[in-house]
Amino acid sequence: MEKMKHLSTFANSVVHRCALRFEISVSELVAEFESGWKADLGGYSRKLVEYCASKVLNEMCRNLDEEINEGRFARFTFDMMLAWETPSSADEEARPEYLAKEKEDREIPDAATKSTDEQEYISLFYSDIMPLCYATPKNVVMADDEFILHVEGTASSQRVIRHIGGQSWPGRLTLTNYALYFEASGIISYDDAIKLDLSKDIEQSVKAAATGPLGAPLFDKAIVFESSELEEEVQIEFPEMTSSTRRDHWLALIKEIMLLHKFLRKFEIKSPLQSWEMHARTILGIIRLHAAREMLRISPPDPKSFLIITLYDELPTGSSVLQELAKSLKSVDSGHPCSATSILLNLNVSQVSTRHAEIKVGIGDAEIADNKPDNISSLETAVEEVREEAKEINLAKAKEEEIKDEGIGNSAIVLMELVKPLKSVLPWCQDVIQWEKPASTLTVIGFILLVVYKEWVGKALAVFLMWVVSKMIWARRHEVGKKTKFVVCTASDQSTRESIVSAQHGLNTVYTIMQTANISILKIWSILLSNAPKHTDMVIMGMTGCAVVLAVIPVKFLIMASVLVIFATTSKLGKLIKRKQKDMGSHKLKGWWDSIPVIPVEIVDKPEEIPKAMKTE
Repeated sequence: MEKMKHLSTFANSVVHRCALRFEISVSELVAEFESGWKADLGGYSRKLVEYCASKVLNEMCRNLDEEINEGRFARFTFDMMLAWETPSSADEEARPEYLAKEKEDREIPDAATKSTDEQEYISLFYSDIMPLCYATPKNVVMADDEFILHVEGTASSQRVIRHIGGQSWPGRLTLTNYALYFEASGIISYDDAIKLDLSKDIEQSVKAAATGPLGAPLFDKAIVFESSELEEEVQIEFPEMTSSTRRDHWLALIKEIMLLHKFLRKFEIKSPLQSWEMHARTILGIIRLHAAREMLRISPPDPKSFLIITLYDELPTGSSVLQELAKSLKSVDSGHPCSATSILLNLNVSQVSTRHAEIKVGIGDAEIADNKPDNISSLETAVEEVREEAKEINLAKAKEEEIKDEGIGNSAIVLMELVKPLKSVLPWCQDVIQWEKPASTLTVIGFILLVVYKEWVGKALAVFLMWVVSKMIWARRHEVGKKTKFVVCTASDQSTRESIVSAQHGLNTVYTIMQTANISILKIWSILLSNAPKHTDMVIMGMTGCAVVLAVIPVKFLIMASVLVIFATTSKLGKLIKRKQKDMGSHKLKGWWDSIPVIPVEIVDKPEEIPKAMKTE
């Protein structure tokens, strides 16, 4: 077969099969693609694969049931995904695992033999693992368009346990595209199901939780559902020997359903057909996730890769993609053979047929070719931007994790190294304040007084910010950031015993600081609550006097006076006067502070022991 050198083996195969299906040459198919391709978009090889694959998928959707049953759909979509992953020959060379595949003879069969060969591939997963074949929960009347998406806790699946206080109840957990149901196991059958509605516009949340004996959080394998409609939270555990994969899977699916209904409310998608199209897309995403988990049981994939709304909801700029996605719902025909609604119809799902009988499936060629949303270009742009941002975020997080892995000692050393540039500023400030450089001190005093008097503080800050901007631009032009690396040396001339003693002294210092902080806060509370009347009266008088001064005298004159007082006290004359009054004033202030009684503190072991008057809601 004719090969295009810039395409990978898989991409060549997909393009040739597309051309063969439409009974045209590869050059004609490429020319048709290039007539609408914009060079400034880039990604020629991948865009070519997407174009060819979309044409064939549109064609297949005319008779999707037959394509699936005969295996053609499974084979083509699998090869299409491989071609999308490695569209160009450069991508293929960068992945050694595909070198052997490149040597395979993938000759395209002629029209007479292609159908026979394609029947050798059978379709997987479409009937055996889809959760749409499960029974409804006991005594539950489900909505017409409500689908069971995931079930566990049955005889053929792993256990699910609900914790209520100190009791545990095994049972069956069922997730639909509207709610979460739990049925406690009875002696013969299940008890009536409790319903947790995920579609309501109320304050509700679901999060990971840990459980264990006597309430000790030892096993991180549970979820907690909280809602303003419930008197108490619902805690459900997914017992597992090693990891918490089951819990994470359920958590992701529940969040996706909650976000689905939040998405429909946020973008005011009120049309039943548009709303159901979004439901169908979410359902198909969950079905694909189930299929992927069956294929990769040893290393299950990340659920976010299949759950559209969850994926983009967590990214900072993902909201732009969701906004474009909402616009696309208004321009896509849900009756089109390739729409999510039509695919569910072709999977013989009776609920869809009953609920949306008005949908017409099987439309003409012109409509098939015209099914793309009006905002497809803006949607693709938004997706590409989020993809690039996700790569940057993952790279930055990887570097953050390297820093977080450092111990307490190394983290402290790194912190001291990072703040070292500030140490060069402190000596200069001390020299200016202490009048070591009289000319610099007078210049600083004059500058501050002028700026404050003329009320140029905003302009001074603007000049400072522009100075910082100029430094940043200079650093970018000279690539200072790429050349900079903080090197921290942890070597020490102390012995092991000396290091242990130093660490102990450091802990004692931290402990002393905490004690001092607690006592100081308690003394302040004592003053505020008038537990020390004399001290409270003095503080009231002082604060009242300050309030009067601030109300009468303009703030700029107060600032100017404060600056002059600070620099005056650090001058030689000021130090001489201060030295004479220092001992008397400091002793009086210390005595005044020490005489303040602290608010009593009582430590209890149980919440029940807290006095009712002291409890806060």
